[in-house]
Amino acid sequence: MADVRRVSAAETAWLRQAVLRPGGLLLPTGDDVPDVLHLAAYCEGQLVACGNVRPDPAPFPAEGWHWRVRGMATAPEVRGRGIGGAVLAGLVDHARGAGGAVLWCNARIPAQRLYERAGLRTWGEPWVDPQLGPHIVMWTTLRAADWSGVAESPLQISQQVVGALDAD
Repeated sequence: MADVRRVSAAETAWLRQAVLRPGGLLLPTGDDVPDVLHLAAYCEGQLVACGNVRPDPAPFPAEGWHWRVRGMATAPEVRGRGIGGAVLAGLVDHARGAGGAVLWCNARIPAQRLYERAGLRTWGEPWVDPQLGPHIVMWTTLRAADWSGVAESPLQISQQVVGALDAD
């Protein structure tokens, strides 16, 4: 399995650029502000997946503190191995631990199942960004999930990861 850990925005920029914006489009700004948590997964010392989470109002009415997932990128050669899911689980757990009530993202349609496995559901209709392709808003409330009886669920893995990060 991958080693998931807290990193800087700069450490993941090349992977996000290669996977999410291969046409040379600029990465979004605001990745290096203090409230943004960046997590990355490494396999055999190589960066293979990343994502970040930040406070950001949802595009729909909802009470409480909102957190947004951005920059989820997984190298094509390791997709389908649960590595992106482990990064996402760590981001979800961080937002929950920070008192978040709602977690949301603009998901690319090809990645929709990743977010559904993490408990997010769609809101509204899909749209096409002319430079980035088809997207849909996805969201979830941040309450504790019931993973009783399931060995090594994404939530359990993320709790181990975030617990180790917070101990630093």
